[in-house]
Amino acid sequence: MTRARAAAGSLVFLLLAPGVVAGVVPWLLTGWDSTGPPPAHQPAGAASIAAGVAVLLHAFARFVAEGIGTPAPVAPTEHLVVGGLYRHVRNPMYVAVAATIIGQAALLGRPGLLIYTVAFMAIVASFVHLYEEPVLSKRFGAEYDAYRRGVPAWRPRLRPWKADRPATAEAASSDRPSGGDASVRPESPR
Repeated sequence: MTRARAAAGSLVFLLLAPGVVAGVVPWLLTGWDSTGPPPAHQPAGAASIAAGVAVLLHAFARFVAEGIGTPAPVAPTEHLVVGGLYRHVRNPMYVAVAATIIGQAALLGRPGLLIYTVAFMAIVASFVHLYEEPVLSKRFGAEYDAYRRGVPAWRPRLRPWKADRPATAEAASSDRPSGGDASVRPESPR
């Protein structure tokens, strides 16, 4: 797939998936009418929406530039995407969509959108666990397995993850495991 086709496919998917989930559905649920939230909630809501949109656009751009593909299962990437924000969290798109919906709840004073966010995340977590992770493990093998061990699915790690590097004489003689970031630890089961 060319990068131009990846960009076009990603744009279509952006509009059809996150655009519907984070835009159309909240609009259908609320009409984007405010119930008069306390003014203190509005800036936090606007910031959450802005951050969510920025993260979402960054994540889609990584799929085009680094993965040479799209987030859509029908047109997957040629390469595993592990750069940018993906060095901190494995699922920044889903986290960004949730942040955008939560932001709308705060901006509009609509707590019902928080219930929608919980339902969205429950569905997404099941999809990731039952479909995405097995497919990525099969497709990318040890590369994905190492990434999965080093990067949390939902809570961003503060320090960016670095892929294991070949062992060197210096690393082999140290007390810590060779070939990697000492802070990389498997994600604890939940």
